[in-house]
Amino acid sequence: MSYDLMVFEASIAPKSKEDFMAWYGEQTKWSEDHSYQDHAVASEPLQAWFKEMVEFFPAMNGPLASDDVDDPKVTDHCIGKDIIYSAFAWSVAEEAHPKMRELAIKHSVGFFDVSAGDGEILFPNKSGTVATNKAWWKFW
Repeated sequence: MSYDLMVFEASIAPKSKEDFMAWYGEQTKWSEDHSYQDHAVASEPLQAWFKEMVEFFPAMNGPLASDDVDDPKVTDHCIGKDIIYSAFAWSVAEEAHPKMRELAIKHSVGFFDVSAGDGEILFPNKSGTVATNKAWWKFW
């Protein structure tokens, strides 16, 4: 098992819990017609997030893949058009979570804590800052 987090294109994702979870389920069927290893298929904000994230948690696969297979920070990033789902080693979870969340805020993309029981979801608001509500949603 892995420690899973996801960033997403917030302008595409539904804002209600039920609709978001249904959308998340569809996204993670991995049915888009492309490789899920190349960040070039993602939206520009997700590409920018990815390019910075791999400086801290290198990709396991794809054009920016690390050669160091023994590095516990090497991460399986599955890249769709509107999401990047990152599966980390549990040994780096305490470092991965804050870094991924920090970079999501910096790049104005959404953040979903897939592995957490309460499933924190962050959405950037119109000014680019992030609204959060651990009980699920905050509208603006």
